[in-house]
Amino acid sequence: MASNSQAEAVEIYGVKWSKWSAALSRRFDIIVAVILFLAVVSAFHLHFMLLAGDWDFWVDWKDRQFWVTLSPIVAIIFPGALHYVFWDKLRLPIGATFAVVCLIFGEWMNRKFGFHDWSYFPYSLIAPATFIPGAIVLDVALLLTGSMLATALTGAIAFAFLFYPANWAWLAAYHLPVEVMGSLVSVADYIGYAFTRTATPEYLRFIERGTLRTFGGHSAWVASAFSGFICMLMYIVWWYIGAFLGRVVTVPNKLKTMMGLKKDPKPAAVSI
Repeated sequence: MASNSQAEAVEIYGVKWSKWSAALSRRFDIIVAVILFLAVVSAFHLHFMLLAGDWDFWVDWKDRQFWVTLSPIVAIIFPGALHYVFWDKLRLPIGATFAVVCLIFGEWMNRKFGFHDWSYFPYSLIAPATFIPGAIVLDVALLLTGSMLATALTGAIAFAFLFYPANWAWLAAYHLPVEVMGSLVSVADYIGYAFTRTATPEYLRFIERGTLRTFGGHSAWVASAFSGFICMLMYIVWWYIGAFLGRVVTVPNKLKTMMGLKKDPKPAAVSI
């Protein structure tokens, strides 16, 4: 016999639930949210490491051309897909910020436990870039326009253009010039020389030619403009991929029975 607290009805969105069923439903929602977060963390981090890889991993690889071009293009894929799911199904314009926070969380867990604690690399060598400012602008563009095409034409391009300025504050110090044994290099390059990595000396190669890779300049903005154009196309493509993968699938009534939300009208026969 159900207790009085379980028998009391709670109305949620016009549907009457018992207190026990409402509590069980909330717990189930929390479990689904945690699983979704960990799934996006794992998938997005693996995707970004496979495609961006070393360009965003080591501080001496964060140059003003390839890093600025490649990172936003790779990073906008998951926000584009999640934008459809969050906006069309839940009317929440937080898909890009949610995806980027998941990515940064996964990257910091990897850098902290896998490369700092295990391999003793300093944080100055392995610190990941941030995409949060561009993701916020991408979400705001979707909130204000409510249109996939308008978001692609404004927010996706801003996502690429804001990537480089968003990382100025912490990265500028590593591009200052320093003289090492008669050679003029950047602080980032000197850190790369000091800590041996797998496949060295390949990891110590200069990406750009010159006596010192200047921080900024016209090449960074040209790279950002090209990245913004590709981000616009990638956003549109992955919006439709998110629409394909986010199709509504009916939940079997048996699941409701297992959760105690519905009685089984026909109990299964037990064979002896």
